[in-house]
Amino acid sequence: MTITDNKFFTNEPDASLLDRFKQTLKDVQFFDALVGYFQTSGFHQLYEDFEQIEKIRILVGLGIDKQTFEIIEDAERTMVFDFTHKETRDLFADTVVDEIDQTPDTSQVEIGIQKFTEYLVSGKIQIKAHPSQKIHAKVYISRFHEQDRDFGRMITGSSNFSYSGLVGQYEFNVELKDDPDVRFALEKFEQLWGDAIDVNEDYINSVQTRTWLN
Repeated sequence: MTITDNKFFTNEPDASLLDRFKQTLKDVQFFDALVGYFQTSGFHQLYEDFEQIEKIRILVGLGIDKQTFEIIEDAERTMVFDFTHKETRDLFADTVVDEIDQTPDTSQVEIGIQKFTEYLVSGKIQIKAHPSQKIHAKVYISRFHEQDRDFGRMITGSSNFSYSGLVGQYEFNVELKDDPDVRFALEKFEQLWGDAIDVNEDYINSVQTRTWLN
């Protein structure tokens, strides 16, 4: 069955989150993403569509791997639910390295990662990691130019910013268009963003010194 309701995106035929972003990002001025897990494999699907966007902010939780689980278990035993700044930066850097090491060495991947790094250096993209272990939300907020149709769009659901989340596996996401909904999501994003830790340099250094892209 073909899904025609453009409010829902499940990554079934004609209903992928990737296709939706490709339709709407060309008109977006500011794009914010709050995800539990970030993979550059998601970015290289969309870097061409991001070129016209003025500012992109990505706020991530910490990718859960074996090392992270061990730290979480220790933290729970001591009733601590936030990582220190150093732990947050180190864990983020480790997840970047692990993800790229497991990514196929293809020209498409390489160009996508290089473009992402270029956007970080120029300031077009800013990426932060939140020290709380309790961040599992997936929210994408698009704001249009001031004279455009309305304030923006907000998509929330199960998709992380990765190839699997955008197109590769079955997900369930819904898009909201009403101004109060988008503004509420943006307000919550701003609160979390203010508490998060800048990891721009950690990403760049990890890619350039710890992966096959060096």
